[in-house]
Amino acid sequence: MTFVILACALPQYKLWWPFFVVLFYVLSPIPTMIARRHTDSAGGNSPCMETAVFITMGFLVSSFALPIVLARAGVIELGACYLTLAGNVIVYLTILGFFTIFDMDDSDYTMW
Repeated sequence: MTFVILACALPQYKLWWPFFVVLFYVLSPIPTMIARRHTDSAGGNSPCMETAVFITMGFLVSSFALPIVLARAGVIELGACYLTLAGNVIVYLTILGFFTIFDMDDSDYTMW
């Protein structure tokens, strides 16, 4: 989040357009969490889970595409685009780590 805030707040950038990727950060894990509630735990691929992964990937691609499109359109500076993309990588790796750690069955973390 620090990179995204820097992309918005540094004096040479001064525009808050890159901050709209935070909406994608909030929306991206929701389809997967809903699908995990409604699928059976027998493993395998269910249509519900596949649809949730597709929607999640749509949010993920959109969060990377938004700053690139804004930079190409001249709305934001290229440096703000790079800072936002770096923030995207860090946030999505954190979300992936959260789901990986808390989905393990053989760990003590599953009590949470």
